[in-house]
Amino acid sequence: MKTGSVRLDRHARHILLKEVGGAGQKRLAEASVALVGVGGLGAPAAMYLAAAGVGRLILIDPDVVELSNLQRQILFHTEDVGVDKARAGQTALQLLDPQIEVEAVVQRLDANNAEQLIAGADLVLDGTDDFATRFAVNAACHHLGIALVSGAVGRWDGQVAMFGSGLSRKEPGVPAWPCYRCFVPEVPPEAETCAQMGIVGALTGVIGSMMALEAIKWLTKAGSPLMGRLWMLDGLAGSSRTVKLAADPACPCCGAG
Repeated sequence: MKTGSVRLDRHARHILLKEVGGAGQKRLAEASVALVGVGGLGAPAAMYLAAAGVGRLILIDPDVVELSNLQRQILFHTEDVGVDKARAGQTALQLLDPQIEVEAVVQRLDANNAEQLIAGADLVLDGTDDFATRFAVNAACHHLGIALVSGAVGRWDGQVAMFGSGLSRKEPGVPAWPCYRCFVPEVPPEAETCAQMGIVGALTGVIGSMMALEAIKWLTKAGSPLMGRLWMLDGLAGSSRTVKLAADPACPCCGAG
């Protein structure tokens, strides 16, 4: 596949949408998206982005597949247990669409390497569950001027938001979008991971799919992405709500511009 080529046979249902069309599908084919974490959220997000025809996906994850992951990480199969998640994901996505480029990065993203690992991406999706990684991804996106889709889950609840402080910094005239640390300035005192609190598997599919949906909207310039907004889902109640997020002048990441 030539970068940016539109494949009508595979993506006809997208192209039929007036909000996407051939031009939007071409933007997807030309796009490069980095996914930080190929777990409960990254797995469904990666599958839908590959199916959508995103031309290049970068899977960043240091971990190997464990049997307990299969309850929710639908990119993997039993025979993948013990295999690097990034490499197992790469194999699965290229089976789904052999013509897209999938890069496996078996490395833990941190404050020292974050900018190097996501440089060149048009969009970053963060589906990790530890705050040090989230802060490092956010800072790199801010400094590089890349939009960030952030997802989080716990027990029966989930949320998705988009952050664009780096776009505000890079492009004069763009609204003062918040960054992730405008929303979460410090690590919450009782922060827990999914391994500690538990998680219903299907919820990660909903939130991961929402992350992919926001990515597709952003890349194709369709509709109103959740830029500067937070969508929250209460899975037990079957209810959701959206709230606006504001840039914080005192933010430890983007407050100084």
